[in-house]
Amino acid sequence: MRAKGTKRTNGVATDAWAPDIAGAAGPKYKAVTAAISAAVARGELRHGDRLPPQRDLAARLGIDLTTVTKAYDLARQRGLIVARGRAGSFISDDARTGEIATAAQSDIAMNSPPIAAESHLVEAMTAALATLARGDGLARLHYQRPGGSAADRETGAALLARTGLASDAEQIIVGAGAQNGLHAIASTILKPGDRVACGLYIYPGFRAIARRIGVTLAPLAAMSADALAAAHAEAPLRALYIVPTNDNPTAATIETGERKAIAAWARGAGIQIVEDDAYGLLPDAPLPAIASFAPEISWYVASMSKIVSPALRVAFVRAPSVAQAMQIASFQHESAVMAPPLNAAMISLWLADGRFDALVGAVRREAAWRQKLAHTVLGDTRHAAHPQGYHLWLPLAEDSHPDTLAAALALDGLSAAPSDRFAVAPGAPKALRISLGGTIDRRTLSRALHRLAAHLWSPGGAASDIV
Repeated sequence: MRAKGTKRTNGVATDAWAPDIAGAAGPKYKAVTAAISAAVARGELRHGDRLPPQRDLAARLGIDLTTVTKAYDLARQRGLIVARGRAGSFISDDARTGEIATAAQSDIAMNSPPIAAESHLVEAMTAALATLARGDGLARLHYQRPGGSAADRETGAALLARTGLASDAEQIIVGAGAQNGLHAIASTILKPGDRVACGLYIYPGFRAIARRIGVTLAPLAAMSADALAAAHAEAPLRALYIVPTNDNPTAATIETGERKAIAAWARGAGIQIVEDDAYGLLPDAPLPAIASFAPEISWYVASMSKIVSPALRVAFVRAPSVAQAMQIASFQHESAVMAPPLNAAMISLWLADGRFDALVGAVRREAAWRQKLAHTVLGDTRHAAHPQGYHLWLPLAEDSHPDTLAAALALDGLSAAPSDRFAVAPGAPKALRISLGGTIDRRTLSRALHRLAAHLWSPGGAASDIV
């Protein structure tokens, strides 16, 4: 649904912008709104640009005026456009390039855990606050030592032991979320010009860190010891960045044998491993961390926001040594001072009384239910997914428009991020990362997945956009 060319005068569109909505599934007014949103994301339309009059656009598209009116109304509700009386409709200042404007207060572009049908998170938080209000719990209302309290570091060591990674509590840093931990690690071990191996697509947060430092990312066609050796032979690598379980965005999981091989190669080559294991503790049987096979060269991050709730801005970071943990604690303190102390205290309490496993279990069961729903609705679309994860990776045809499809799905409340948000280099195959989590409920998710199926498959039963 690419738009026809738009001429600008002083930055304002002056001729007819007309999207191509031929073949769009679902109501045409939603297709027009999605096309506006996608055009903003691509930079074809910018804030202050004037859209064509509704009657003119209706005539050019061959649709009813009321359809265009509904499309503009929906776009205005989503914060994409503003109406200025007789002057017409203009792209809003709030419509941000590369994002889908939405009236919701949450960012549906984030990959968030689903809210479980039987979740007791609010009750668990209430009980934890009541406990902390008594006795020594009041100490949690004050600044914590750099890197976190001793009790919370011990909690981190106990959690990481579940992935086979033995740790001294003093090797653990309590960070204000995984991004804070990754920032501290990168600031400790990387410098401008370093080469860091990674996948073809990576978590945008680490890509932003690499850009800020001036690191060169070296994307691997396959995440394997052999591919790493080839990349290192081409030009020396400083480190490897990897999400080993339920990769964001590709949903790939590295099997135990390859984890051992990667660790062995990195140890022999003297390459640092940055293991961003955001989803590693979500499966009912966590695989051993790559760091467990090469702990002396590995930096490991486990995020609580991805397995319990984004409200918990806590991550446990393990450094190869106590001295290196002190270094990342210093960098962490510079950028965020400390993790939210009440959040960290809650996790320690929940691990002690069993609520932690109950909360993670509820997210796990809900994610598994949603994955089964997605498989039932989408069928054999060759999408990638972890059976206990909450996102899909959907490859698309090269002539498809992922940003337009993502914009259309956002109108139904479904988070779909185009592959170019994750691609390390231009020309990577097109795809969508579709999140099944967040605030979307089961009924709305089902409707949105059926809408996605309509976009992907023609009435004749042939795939229209996927490969």
